[in-house]
Amino acid sequence: MGAGGRSNPYEQEVKKSDVQAMKRAPTSKPPFTLADIKKAIPPHCFERSLIRSFSYLIADLTAVSIFYYLATTYIPQLPHPLPYLAWPVYWFVQGCVFMGLWLIAHECGHHAFCDQVWLEDTIGFILHSCLMTPYFSWKISHRRHHANTGSLEHDEVYVPKTKSNLDPSAFYLDNPVGRTLTLLVKLTLGWYIYLTINAAGRPYDKFASHYDPRSPIFSDNERVLILMSDIGLLSFSYFLYRVAMIQGFAWVFCVYGGALMVMNAFLVTITYLHHTHASLPHYDDSEWNWMKGAFSTVDRDYGILNKVFHNITDTHVLHHLFSYIPHYHAMEATKAIRPVLGEFYQSDSTPYFVALWRESKNCLFIEPDESDEKNKGIYWYRSKYD
Repeated sequence: MGAGGRSNPYEQEVKKSDVQAMKRAPTSKPPFTLADIKKAIPPHCFERSLIRSFSYLIADLTAVSIFYYLATTYIPQLPHPLPYLAWPVYWFVQGCVFMGLWLIAHECGHHAFCDQVWLEDTIGFILHSCLMTPYFSWKISHRRHHANTGSLEHDEVYVPKTKSNLDPSAFYLDNPVGRTLTLLVKLTLGWYIYLTINAAGRPYDKFASHYDPRSPIFSDNERVLILMSDIGLLSFSYFLYRVAMIQGFAWVFCVYGGALMVMNAFLVTITYLHHTHASLPHYDDSEWNWMKGAFSTVDRDYGILNKVFHNITDTHVLHHLFSYIPHYHAMEATKAIRPVLGEFYQSDSTPYFVALWRESKNCLFIEPDESDEKNKGIYWYRSKYD
C-alpha cells in the first residue's frame, strides 16, 4: 500500500526462480565450458586465507563454548518443568553450530581451508572425530561423489533406485504415516546407517562400510587412513565414556548427544535436498559426463541458517563446480556464475522442512521417459507406481 502498489523486485525474482526450479533441468550440452564459468569468477575467490578460515573456526568454537556455559550454568537452575523445554532449545542451537564446525572440516577435505594440506587434514581429522565422523573415510568417498555426481553406476551417495529395484516395502510406506516413519529414521539414524552399511550409496559386490579398512569403497593405499579415522572415533568415544563415568551418561547426552543428533539431522537434510528434486536428472553411462553431473544439484534456502552453515546450503551448485573455493567467497562466486549458467543453474527457495516432506513424497524412484527414445539413459524422479 505504502509503495503505491509496486511489487518488490526481489520477491518477483524469488517467485520466478521457484517456478523455474520446478521445471526439469536441461540435459543438453551447455553452450559454455568450465573455463568460461571459471573466467566469470573474480580471481580472488579462489584464494584461501589461513587467517580468515581460522577466524570462522574460532568463531564457531567460541559459540559452542558460550552455549555450553549458558546451558550448564542456567538450565539446571530453572524450576521444574522448564529444563525439559530449555534443553531441546539448547540442542537445536548448539546442533546448528556443530553443523557449522562439521562443514569447516568438510572444507578441509576439499582443500578449501588453507594452502597447507597437512594442516587441513589435522584440523579436519580433529573436528570430524569430535563430531563422530570418520574424517579420511568420508573425505575419500565424498571426493569420489564429487567426481561422479549424478551417475547411476559410479556416484557414491544418494543413488536413487529404479522402479524395478525398489524394495517391496516402499509401496506400503508411500503414505503419510510411512513417510513420517521413514523420515524419522533418516533424520535420527540415517547418517550412521549410511556410514555403517553404505545405505543409499553406490552398490558394491560385497559389504561396504566407511568404518572397514577392507571395504571396497577404498583402495589398498587408502586403508591405513581408514584405520586412522577409526582410531580417532574410538579415542573420542573413550573420552566421552570417561566423562560419563564422572558426570553421568544423562549429562553427556544433555550437553553433547542431543546437539549431535540435531547436527546429524541437518547433515542428512542438507545432503538429501541438494541431490533430490523433481527437476534433477540422473544418468547412466551412456549419457553421463562430469559437467552434466555437476549440474544435477540444486541450491536451497535455509534462511538465517545459511550463514550458520557457512553457505553450503545456497551455493552448492558452485561447490560442485569448484569445491576448493572457500565458503566466504562462495556467495560472490555464485552471483558471478549465474548469468553464465542461465537455465543450467537450479535453485529452490522452498523452506527446507516443507521441501523435505515434498521430496520424500514426489521423489520415490527414477525412470527414463517412455516417450523419449533418444534419451533412454536420462532418468527422472517419479512418484506414481503405475
